[in-house]
Amino acid sequence: MSYNELVKNFNRIRDYMREFYVYGFKSRDEYTKKSARSYDDERRRLESWLGDYMQFRRTPDGKNVFISIDSRQSRHNPLYKAWKTKSFTDGDITLHFILFDILSDEDKSLSINEIMEELDDYLGQFENPRYFDVSTVRKKLKEYTEAGIIITEKKGKTAYYKRNKMSEPVNCDILDFFSEVSPCGVVGSFLLDKIDSHEENFLFKHHYITSAMDSEVLCLLLMAMQEKCSIDLDILTRKKEVFTENDVVPLKIMISAQSGRQYLMAYVPRFKRITSYRLDNIVSVKTCSVNNERKITESENTDYDILQEKLKGMLPHIWGVSTQGSSGERMEHVEFTIRYAEYEQYIPRRMEREKRCGTLEYLEGNKIRFSADVYDAEELVPWIRTFICRITDISFSDKKLEEKFKNDIMKMYALYGLEGGGENGIQ
Repeated sequence: MSYNELVKNFNRIRDYMREFYVYGFKSRDEYTKKSARSYDDERRRLESWLGDYMQFRRTPDGKNVFISIDSRQSRHNPLYKAWKTKSFTDGDITLHFILFDILSDEDKSLSINEIMEELDDYLGQFENPRYFDVSTVRKKLKEYTEAGIIITEKKGKTAYYKRNKMSEPVNCDILDFFSEVSPCGVVGSFLLDKIDSHEENFLFKHHYITSAMDSEVLCLLLMAMQEKCSIDLDILTRKKEVFTENDVVPLKIMISAQSGRQYLMAYVPRFKRITSYRLDNIVSVKTCSVNNERKITESENTDYDILQEKLKGMLPHIWGVSTQGSSGERMEHVEFTIRYAEYEQYIPRRMEREKRCGTLEYLEGNKIRFSADVYDAEELVPWIRTFICRITDISFSDKKLEEKFKNDIMKMYALYGLEGGGENGIQ
């Protein structure tokens, strides 16, 4: 079996791109998910799209291949190239170009019989023509109609087909920006491919490109939310096993401004609560509207709206995406006080900018007290740590979490040979 650059199963490509780009640094022998031949085929396929970004290192264990992309230098997400390759047969590509040549006039509409006549005349010009039956042509026209490329019009009982008019491209700056910062930005990338070269005015300091691999999953989730229907999710666990979560109700997509990571907020009947899933852990999405398993009823729409309102009411108490802490309490309280010098006015400005759902109280002596009631106080810990050496006191309603936080500080003191407490000690 020879190597083929074209893609049949994008999930496999998504998996390899994650291994190479996100995790990387695996040699051919270390990659045990598939056969060595499979590894080589996928590596060659990635090299054909991302050759300028492929690098390798030789180690005692062998040759490690990985993708290296400097997001500060790349104006456009190179991972979008994976979405622009699709498998097709000789018949597919032949029929594609002939049909669009026949329907090149946007004002011309033809019935299936008229298209078949022109198609036979077209193919008859070749020495060894390949003819297509009417069912194959009809299926291809239906595929293009669903994609919006072809328009179908009924005249009596006869269906007529014509080319859909090409819309004028929008402002290039809008597409440049949209394609790199918006969810499903790959759509903007496809539109940019239809535009001649133009001046590019954007560079991105924080360019989160790995979300490109989750575009299909995100698109299906957005469609399900628009239809207000439940879905079945195939989810990858920490043990790299796949399990199915049934009848999940997708409610909101949340994107981290810090890491660019995307999350689905959804109601899960098994838990009887709203929880979150990382999009890069979702293997596939099956929507009831797409599979036509059942119609959406008015009562279900009402239930969906109720869940949306419930999530809206929860958001003021969600620091990140977690909706349940380890303490088991419905709500957890966290409070800490910091101090700063008179010349360090950037500290209160930073607190105002980053406090999210918390509140600030300005005290005498250049002190600020932060407090918040959240579902999971542990989500705040990485942010709180950035104020170490300024914190004068801290308390969590989850006393185990408080003890763990203070023990970590004491371990840090010991590591650096410092005495705990003192002027900068945390109470």
